Amino acid sequence: MSDQSALIAEIRRFNRFYTRTVGLLDETLTQSAFTLTEARVLFELGHRDGPSASEIAADLRLDPAYLTRILRKFAASGLTEARVDTADGRRRILSLTGKGREALAKIQSAADLEASRLVGGLSASQRAELEKAMRRVTRLLGPPGERPQISLRPHRVGDIGWVVERQALLYAEEYGWDISFEALLAEIGAAFIRDFREGKDFCWIAECDGEPVGAVFLVHDGDETAKLRMLHVEAAARGMGIGKLLVGACIEKARAFGYRRMVLWTNDVLSAARAIYQRAGFRLVAEERHHSFGKDLVGQTWELEDLQNWICDVPTTVVLESPGVKFRES
Repeated sequence: MSDQSALIAEIRRFNRFYTRTVGLLDETLTQSAFTLTEARVLFELGHRDGPSASEIAADLRLDPAYLTRILRKFAASGLTEARVDTADGRRRILSLTGKGREALAKIQSAADLEASRLVGGLSASQRAELEKAMRRVTRLLGPPGERPQISLRPHRVGDIGWVVERQALLYAEEYGWDISFEALLAEIGAAFIRDFREGKDFCWIAECDGEPVGAVFLVHDGDETAKLRMLHVEAAARGMGIGKLLVGACIEKARAFGYRRMVLWTNDVLSAARAIYQRAGFRLVAEERHHSFGKDLVGQTWELEDLQNWICDVPTTVVLESPGVKFRES
């Protein structure tokens, strides 16, 4: 069985499990008077600003004739009303009546109660795991045009181990590096924790819709020099500017800490990371051939001097809003 065939089989298995678990096979939703589709249409009418029938049909991928029958049923029951759009006489704006809003509130309350019962037996860590899994599915299968929320936060317990695991796997998959690279990562991570100096060392974890997708470290190398280490972005989260955001945050924090110079060591095969460093103002100062991680490589040392006069092209306010990106420090 091919990888795609196995995935399709797993999707179908999950769909059967999910529809049974949450009661989607019941004749009506949450023991109400509405089918699942009717309840969803009622929800859209209650949470959209002046929708038309054609907009709802397109977004929910409903047959227009089927939607028309649902709307007629709603109107006959006094749940909805329609008015002519003053800007376009051909368009009819739909909305819920007071009775319709009351019906929607009852459905939502019953759905919340059922969801609470469903997860009531889970521990806090299990609930967090479930939330992350649902966000991951939504991001992977959602429309490509939707921009996820990206945030940066300081590290906490467990993050360093996650960074070591993810980087070891990513570099093994993408570059064929062996397990000795994982040993190096573990040594760097352990040294970061062991030698951590408040106000001199830092680690950022990048999250996409609440799920970790990247990281970077700032570590002291004397009073005036900082090292940028272990930058990575998960493959599925690339192309969103996360690497640039991590590097920019790292440099700006180094300036705030009073460092005058930053250095980093990388390998020439990591072209995407090198491009970020170069755009940030780093200068290549040394190269050396070496055999490491099971490969013949060219190591590179990059340097950013006169750090206190560096001009940051990444916004560094406490809360930063840019297209699809939120940068938050705490």
